[in-house]
Amino acid sequence: MRKIKEDLKIWKENYKMPLMLVGARQTGKTYLLDNFCKNNYNNYIYINLEKDENAKKVFENSINPETIIEQLEILKNRTLNAEDTILFLDEIQVSERAITSLKYFCESDKPYKVVCAGSLLGVKINRFKSSFPVGKVNIKYLYPMNFEEFLIAIKEEKLLNEIKKHFANNEKLIEPIHDKALDLYKKYLVLGGMPALINNFIENNYNISHVNFELQEQIITAYLADMTKYTENSEGLKNNQIYNAIPKELARENNTFKFSIVDESARKIRYKSSLDWLLASNMVLKCSLTEKNESPLKAFISSEKFKLYLSDPGLLRALSNLDYQEILLEKNEMFKEVLTENYVACELYPNAKELFYYNFDKYEIDFLIKINGEIIPVEVKSGRRTNNKSLNEYIKKYKPQYSIRISSKNFGFENSIKSVPLYAVFCINNH
Repeated sequence: MRKIKEDLKIWKENYKMPLMLVGARQTGKTYLLDNFCKNNYNNYIYINLEKDENAKKVFENSINPETIIEQLEILKNRTLNAEDTILFLDEIQVSERAITSLKYFCESDKPYKVVCAGSLLGVKINRFKSSFPVGKVNIKYLYPMNFEEFLIAIKEEKLLNEIKKHFANNEKLIEPIHDKALDLYKKYLVLGGMPALINNFIENNYNISHVNFELQEQIITAYLADMTKYTENSEGLKNNQIYNAIPKELARENNTFKFSIVDESARKIRYKSSLDWLLASNMVLKCSLTEKNESPLKAFISSEKFKLYLSDPGLLRALSNLDYQEILLEKNEMFKEVLTENYVACELYPNAKELFYYNFDKYEIDFLIKINGEIIPVEVKSGRRTNNKSLNEYIKKYKPQYSIRISSKNFGFENSIKSVPLYAVFCINNH
């Protein structure tokens, strides 16, 4: 089950504002909203504004809800009763007028129920030419499935509950269960959280050697196509260049992003709008260097130093053209570190909505996160070897309430360091 379903249930009870589901392509927005509408309402109208030109023209003609509903009733030969009908506007990003109309649906005296989704809605919101209906739309973000959702999808709820219990009490799992969880984590690292890949894994009886990994290539191709379809040619090319450069950036010893990785002659001013586009699209996540480990971390970020991660570890593996067996058999330790750090970023981001790392003296802390008002340093390791001076020096210098070390090691708490296995990173979000 996707965790977003709980948000949809809450919205159903207080539906006054239209709901907008924002996320990258192929994360399951249409599927989720379609099922929600079918299962919760007597009457359901689905309109794809990208495919249905006539419906799109209705919004171009008027943004008054009553007029829109009257004209859609005629077009679809349906009665749209506000009390028991839900309207799903898919691919709403193609009609700025349709987005503007959401304000008036919200303000109407009639109990209209409207949900919407679309590719690159984040970009559309950032570049809205008129006034976006802020405060009139309930915006929810959908990300690729995290490891917790993966375990639910493959019916490993008992294992999931055991992981949560041991995260809370810092007691080790017995080794066979710990090993099983690590094995599933490695498979997730290869698959990533795109629903198409996880469904294919399930359809093939959890046999990863039978998974159609071309699905990942197809998603990347669709992403790259979007970069040119919804932008001017020059910007689309720069979007493409930045996206394709991320594996190279992360594999560098100092993996701070530099525009020169994209193009030796590249300058920030030429690529900034493209980077903003990728971040707004949710295809890419940004981790900013904060120059002070004080709250609020965002107030002290460097505008020049940051890291970029792909929004899904499976897509990073595919974009890097890395054979999945190298990950499962642990034959490529260097790039496994890269995938692991990207995985942790993907697990942390949906809850925090922003990521930070920290440098001090000659040391680097992979992530700084805020838990219960405290700033907690997080160190990430792909294996069981956790000897790294950075975290120890941070503890010695700043004396945090406690620290987190993510690795292949079992649960534990020693010397004020909470050991979190790689398969339990999602628990940090729920902590």
